[in-house]
Amino acid sequence: MPNKNNEVLNVIILGSGPAGLTAAIYTARANLEPLVIHGSQPGGQLTTTTLVENFPGFAEGIDGPVLMEEMEKQARRFGARFLAGEVTKVECGSSPFTIHVGDDSYRCRSLIIATGASPRLLGLAHEKELYGKGVSVCATCDGFFYRGKEVAVVGGGDTAMEEATFLTRFADKVHVIHRRDALRASPALQERAFANKKIVFHWHAVVSAILGDKQKGLTGIRLKNVASGKEEEMACDGLFIAIGHVPNTGLFKGQVDMDERGYLLTGSGAETNITGVFAAGDVQDPHFRQAITAAGSGCMAAIQAERFLDQGP
Repeated sequence: MPNKNNEVLNVIILGSGPAGLTAAIYTARANLEPLVIHGSQPGGQLTTTTLVENFPGFAEGIDGPVLMEEMEKQARRFGARFLAGEVTKVECGSSPFTIHVGDDSYRCRSLIIATGASPRLLGLAHEKELYGKGVSVCATCDGFFYRGKEVAVVGGGDTAMEEATFLTRFADKVHVIHRRDALRASPALQERAFANKKIVFHWHAVVSAILGDKQKGLTGIRLKNVASGKEEEMACDGLFIAIGHVPNTGLFKGQVDMDERGYLLTGSGAETNITGVFAAGDVQDPHFRQAITAAGSGCMAAIQAERFLDQGP
């Protein structure tokens, strides 16, 4: 482990999902001895996914936690170092950058931010317990498992309509649950969803309960009409929550440029507005949020960090 407080490291990577670990593999192979700092969820969102079938190279699919474990082993093999701890403060105002982890601090010449984004959840009982067992936040990731089944999508924006339309490729029926009587999605996405005979809309409705248990998985949901207060249960095999994501960027406010939603802005490749600071993965990607795109941007961040360090102080 590096000598905290004094030694200036070449690279510190914040986050250990596909973006952070890919960046670690590339920077470690470049002999930059990166330090990867991860918080309470090492491996990122993929550790909550059971089977990943769309990551290239795994014809039969691979469990999310296993994939992340293998990526970490690969990074360690080339010399990446890992530190478990919650980052409490980041100072990007001047180089070297300083990362505070509890009472300790670490300094670095280049910083790769791969802290990801967290899906907005409904905050209901059993929601996290059934995550990956009927509850999902990614139709692209999990839609295949619902072939011939009945699913529900919560939300009324672009993401919800994209998810609902995508799910009709597999599911027999897709219920869209929306608390208002009109969608927020773009007109084109609305038209496509309304024209799809597999999609059924439930207006003025919210999910008030998630039904099921760990053994059975999701068995259904309870809907509440926000106008009348009336509740009814609806059987379904899958519940897709599409009410947005929250990028994990609170530590960088006022330092690294971000959009109105809090996603870090990158220019050429993974470069941020601060020279020597790079961003990769879901923390700067509000559009795709796939393991493979995160890994690709982690590669870009690592190569750009290496080139930056080659330029000297």
